Amino acid sequence: MKPYVDSESIGAKTELWLEKIGPFNQHHMSLNKEKSALLVIDMQDYFLDQRSPTFTCGGLAILPVVKRVIGAYREQNRPVIYTKHVHHAGNLDSGIMGWWWKGMCVEGSAESEVHRDIAPLPADKVIVKHRYSAFYNTDLETVLRCLGIEDLVISGIMTNMCCESTARDAYYRDYRVFFLADGNGSVNEEMHLASLLNLAFGFAYVTTADRIIEDLRHKRATGGQARMTRRPAGWRRVAAGRKKP
Repeated sequence: MKPYVDSESIGAKTELWLEKIGPFNQHHMSLNKEKSALLVIDMQDYFLDQRSPTFTCGGLAILPVVKRVIGAYREQNRPVIYTKHVHHAGNLDSGIMGWWWKGMCVEGSAESEVHRDIAPLPADKVIVKHRYSAFYNTDLETVLRCLGIEDLVISGIMTNMCCESTARDAYYRDYRVFFLADGNGSVNEEMHLASLLNLAFGFAYVTTADRIIEDLRHKRATGGQARMTRRPAGWRRVAAGRKKP
């Protein structure tokens, strides 16, 4: 299967994705860097090795982008938090996922490690998880609370699974979520774009690595205040009959 994106085309693709979700990506926010952290989700060799049965082509495409954002966060001495999705060799923790998927990323194996180009530093926090969301049965929320984090920038793979699940869970916990259109990857464009649309509609501000880096390097902290824009006129027609839960 031909990759839907690569490191050369991701810039142009991102512009198209943002244009398509634009009518719903209306909660524009400026990053409060003093209250922000970067989350790098599951950028492991298990998903990034082209020989792997779980190879995620979008992961290789975003690798240089994620590396740049990590560098910008380190430059500003802001937290970079990694996740690794792994399971016990005896499937003690796989549950329904052991039935749903063929094969598991075994904890402690070589392929379970984060890609060498963006490997964690010794002082970085690495969240070990067994389900899609980085919040589920982990200490991520405790770490974020202790660090005083309010703004969470999400990158990694897969857009439509672990990254979207984590973004939704972050929103439920009242974090302001910045979701990188060019810093999250999946196995095909339809899944990637569907997640961007869903998240923009109800959970996150979908943005780019360049905008986040600009906020980190050139803008003062916003004091946690978001810049909101009014929803487009067509919004009421699209949402006709839809009630808030």
